[in-house]
Amino acid sequence: MRVAVQRVNHASVKVDGRVCGEIGKGYLLFVGFTHEDTEQNAAKAAGKISSMRIFSDENDKINLSLSDVGGSILCISQFTLYADCSHGNRPAFVKAMEPSRAKELYEYFCSLLAKSFKVEKGIFGADMKVSLENDGPFTLMLEY
Repeated sequence: MRVAVQRVNHASVKVDGRVCGEIGKGYLLFVGFTHEDTEQNAAKAAGKISSMRIFSDENDKINLSLSDVGGSILCISQFTLYADCSHGNRPAFVKAMEPSRAKELYEYFCSLLAKSFKVEKGIFGADMKVSLENDGPFTLMLEY
């Protein structure tokens, strides 16, 4: 499981021209799954994301969590996080999990985060247009 975590001032996702998810200050998550991933991977990632301290405090020290700043999460499924670009010029996606199982894990992952935070989502498998204002920029890659 791979998660790109972006600290944002605001982010939104559109499908067919309509906003289906939108947040203010918080995390924009791009989430991808591979064949070996399980609910345990999702739970570990959700736990880490819930407790990370990557927002600045009053002394401009990175010391505050998402809870501390009253932030939200926009979670986007992105199988391309498992692209293999090692051969040729066209990426292969054989390492990405099969879509129906990936959708189950994506929904499970989002449900874990929603126990503690407001979570907005894209539409799994849809052609999504994501807009954001990255804060920093500050982007982390997590792998479980």
